[in-house]
Amino acid sequence: MGELTDKIKGVSNEIAGKVKQAVGDATDRPDVQAEGSAQELKGEGQNLKGSVKGALGDKI
Repeated sequence: MGELTDKIKGVSNEIAGKVKQAVGDATDRPDVQAEGSAQELKGEGQNLKGSVKGALGDKI
C-alpha cells in the first residue's frame, strides 16, 4: 500500500474510533468506548506508517 492509502485508512479509523468512543460515553458502554479508543490508536498508527512511507518514498 502506498502513502496515501495508509493515511486514508488511518484517518478513517481515527474518525470511526472517536465516534465509537462518543457512543460508548453516551450509552454508558465502556466496552464500546474501549473498542473506539483501540480503533483510534490503530488509525494513528496507520497514519504514521503513511507518513514514514512518504518520507522514504514508499520503499517499505
